[in-house]
Amino acid sequence: MIIKRCKGYELEKQQSNTSEDFFNRSEVTFMENGTEKTVHILYVRYFNEQFDRFTPYQQDPIFSFGVHEVSFKDIVALACLLKNPAYKHRKRVYINSEREFQDIFKGLDFHKLSGLVQQIVDNGSAEVRSSHEYIIQTV
Repeated sequence: MIIKRCKGYELEKQQSNTSEDFFNRSEVTFMENGTEKTVHILYVRYFNEQFDRFTPYQQDPIFSFGVHEVSFKDIVALACLLKNPAYKHRKRVYINSEREFQDIFKGLDFHKLSGLVQQIVDNGSAEVRSSHEYIIQTV
C-alpha cells in the first residue's frame, strides 16, 4: 500500500441548526492494487484537545519537517488505517467514543509513525508493506 497523503481539518458550521463545529475530519489517501482510495475519519473535536493523554505529543503541531508542520488531526486517519487495516475497505468511519479513540493510539510505534509521515512530506508518498511494522509487539 502506498500512502499518498494524510490531512485533517476542523469542520465548520454550515447552517445554524447543525453541529459540525464539534467535529474534526481526518483523511488518508492511498493506492492499493492500482486503485486510489480515501478513508475519512470523523471524530469528536474534544478528542483532539486531549491527545497528550494517549500520545507522547505535548503540543500541536506535533511534527515539523522544515517549513511543513503536521498537526495531530493530520495523522488520525493514518493511525486508524495502520491500527485497523480493515478500514481500507471503508470510505467513512465515525468515532464518538473516547475509549475507541484512545485504542487507536494504544501500542502504536510513534517513532516509526513520525518517520512515515516525514517520508510522505518529503517524497509525496510512502510505502507501507505491513501495518504490523507500526505496532509495538509485546511478548
